[in-house]
Amino acid sequence: MNKNSQNACIAIWLKQGNTITPLEAMQKFGCFRLGARIADLRKAGYNIETKMVERNGKRFAQYKLNAIDVKVWADEV
Repeated sequence: MNKNSQNACIAIWLKQGNTITPLEAMQKFGCFRLGARIADLRKAGYNIETKMVERNGKRFAQYKLNAIDVKVWADEV
């Protein structure tokens, strides 16, 4: 899957109100560089929030689309 396909899949996933972590991105979309894909989406105008999460002594980013943007997108569908 190329980066544009990954961007599209991740954007749809976030628009559905889901969050995503690097491990989930790798498992669901074969994306090894989630931070780069998030940067692409932000550059395209998506308002994506980052939350640092700690589990089992490991820290990693969890991303979600701003709740207002999710509602706007849902209203358009």
